[in-house]
Amino acid sequence: MRGVAQVLAFNWPKVLAGAVVAAAPLPKPARAGAAWFTVASLAASWWVYDVSGLYRWTWLRPVLPARVRRHVLVTAGFDEVSPTLPALLPESAGVVLDVLDPRGPVEASIRRARRRYPARALPVRAEALPLATGGVDVVLAVLAAHELRTPAGREALFREARRVLRPGGRLVLVEHHRDLPNVLAFGPGAWHFYPRAEWERVAARAGLARVAWVRRTPLVTATAFEAA
Repeated sequence: MRGVAQVLAFNWPKVLAGAVVAAAPLPKPARAGAAWFTVASLAASWWVYDVSGLYRWTWLRPVLPARVRRHVLVTAGFDEVSPTLPALLPESAGVVLDVLDPRGPVEASIRRARRRYPARALPVRAEALPLATGGVDVVLAVLAAHELRTPAGREALFREARRVLRPGGRLVLVEHHRDLPNVLAFGPGAWHFYPRAEWERVAARAGLARVAWVRRTPLVTATAFEAA
């Protein structure tokens, strides 16, 4: 239950607001909608983060390069992924970079996560990753890139990913998308994520093209991009 427990710890004001609306003397459709999305979002979080095996990461193998000797994990304010990666990439040396700019728009849930779990990643700017050109086999942006809330920030990250990747290297983006399954599960919360078309746009601006993708449940998708 660690996953849903963290969702509650980081997003408790939203959950509480949903419960208050569901119990308030409001029209029945409003109360029913608030109750549905409060329960559905917690159930979806439990399914994805606690039951589905998301954090075992073996499901990512079909979208990884054939050989990974050096990888970069991109985080955005909260890193719960790096301790689980050695099982997936046992022969790879990696670095963890935090691209969230604290001077920009930062979700309250991320601020709570940072207070509870101090950052272990190296803080960097998305537009200037401190890595040599063409030296990385895979850049993993796992449930993090959507925290870059401006188009310029997302475009900068993808541009830098393309720069640091070796020929044949891949940017692997793991995200919820703003699509029907996520809207049904998270309601208005799904607007915190971006449609697949936005990531395709950002990739194209950076000179990257989608080459593979795989789903883990209908709610989480991993997409691999290579230099076009």
